[in-house]
Amino acid sequence: MRLFLSVPDNVFEHMKDLLIITALVFGISSSVSAGITSPPKRIVSLAPNMTEILFALGLGDNIVGVTTFCDYPREAKKKPKIGGMSDPSLEAVVSLKPDIVVMTTDGNPKEFEERLRSLKVQTYVSQARRLEDLPQGIRELGAVLGVQERADALANKIAAGIRNSSGQKSALRSHPSTPKKILFIVWPEPLIVAGPDTVINDAIALLQGENLAATAKTAYPKYSIEEAIRQAPDIILIGNASGMDMQVISHGILQRLAAVPAVKNGKVCFMSDSLYRLGPRVVKGIEELAECLK
Repeated sequence: MRLFLSVPDNVFEHMKDLLIITALVFGISSSVSAGITSPPKRIVSLAPNMTEILFALGLGDNIVGVTTFCDYPREAKKKPKIGGMSDPSLEAVVSLKPDIVVMTTDGNPKEFEERLRSLKVQTYVSQARRLEDLPQGIRELGAVLGVQERADALANKIAAGIRNSSGQKSALRSHPSTPKKILFIVWPEPLIVAGPDTVINDAIALLQGENLAATAKTAYPKYSIEEAIRQAPDIILIGNASGMDMQVISHGILQRLAAVPAVKNGKVCFMSDSLYRLGPRVVKGIEELAECLK
C-alpha cells in the first residue's frame, strides 16, 4: 500500500533557500573545493594573516603546517614549515595530509592552488585584500571551518573596532581642510614605503591622513631620498621588522631627512607590525597609528 503525504507549497521554497545558503557557504566566490562535508580537523595555512585568524578563532591545535613567515602568535613558530608564501613546497603540504589548505589571493600563487586541486586537496582561498573586507572574510572562513559563531563574534569585534577608530580622525587635521602628509617607512635603506592597496594605506585613509605614496604604481614602492625631501612629510612612521632594532637601523635615513618637517618637529613614530597583515591585530594597529598622528 502506498502512502501519499500532502506537502505544503512553501516547503519547497524553504528548501530552495536552504540550497542557496549552502552553496554560498561552501562555494564562496568559487574559492572552496567541492566535497567538504564536515569541519576540517587538519589545516595548513599558506599566509601569516590567515594563520593569525585561525589562532584567533581557537583553531591553533588544528593547524598542522604554516609558512616560514608565520611568526604570530608565538605558538605559530612551533608549527611545521612548508616554505614561503610565494614558493610553498607542494610535497611538504601534501605530506601533512591536510583536510584543507587555507590560502589568500594576496600573496599566494594561483598556480599552487590549481596544483592542490588537481591532487584533490581541499582549499579555501580568501578574497579579502582591503581593510573593509576583513570582517566578512572572517565570517566566510568561519562558515567553511565550522566555527561560524566564533567567526561572527571576531568579525563583529573587528568591525566595531574599525568604526570606533575612525572617530579619532579629527586628531589628524592640522587645518580643517588640510590632512597631514604621512610617509610610512617599511625599510630605511634602500628606502621602501607603504603605498596603495595596503592595509597601511587603508588605515591612513580611514583616519583622514594623506599617504604620500598612495598614488605609487606598486604597493611597496622604492623611494629616493630626494623624493622624500621634496614631498616634505609632516609625519614619518617606521614599521617594526621582526627581531630588529628599527631605531638603530633607521638612524642613517633620519639624518638624511633632517630637513623635512617630520624630523625637524620630532614627529617620527616607531610602530609595531600590526598593520602589515590583514588580520585580527589591525584594530590595535589603527589605534596605534591614531596615537602617533596626534
